[in-house]
Formats: sequence, C-alpha cells, structure tokens
Amino acid sequence: MLLIPCPYCGDRPEIEFSYGGQAHIARPPVPAALDDEQWGSFLYGRDNIRGPHRERWRHSHGCARFFNILRDTRTDLILASYRVDDPLPETGAS
Repeated sequence: MLLIPCPYCGDRPEIEFSYGGQAHIARPPVPAALDDEQWGSFLYGRDNIRGPHRERWRHSHGCARFFNILRDTRTDLILASYRVDDPLPETGAS
C-alpha cells in the first residue's frame, strides 16, 4: 500500500484517496468550438509515461481537497506532493 503525502493532512494510506488523472490538463477555452475528434482527444488523450508523471489526487476520506503528486510510475515512488495552486516542482518530468 502506498502512503500518499497529502499537502494538507500529511501521510495517509492510499485507500483514503481517489485518483483524478493526469495533472495540468487545460480545459479548452471554448469547448463548443471543437469538433468531435478534438473533443475526444481532450477527453481521452493522456500521456502514458514510464517514469516521473504528474497526477491529480483527491483526499476523499480526509480533507476532500484536490492536490498534485509527482510519482515515478516504474516504482510508485512519490517524488513530490504539492497543492494545485503551487508552482510545478522542477524535475524535468512531463
């Protein structure tokens, strides 16, 4: 089991969290202007990185807040945990 460091509550077991997908995905400014292919790409096109990957999580059984982590997908090692409005950690990850 992973211990996920919530930036608000501290380290907690992963069972308290919900995965929210890849972090830092910008919503299109005018979704109605997209055709079906573009909209499908926005909804379902995500990076499948082997290595450091930025992810959005929600502490659903705790503070209920969203935050981001930088997790190495090869080892599950969490390299950083940061609030949504904090600057990106400098790591060279995507």
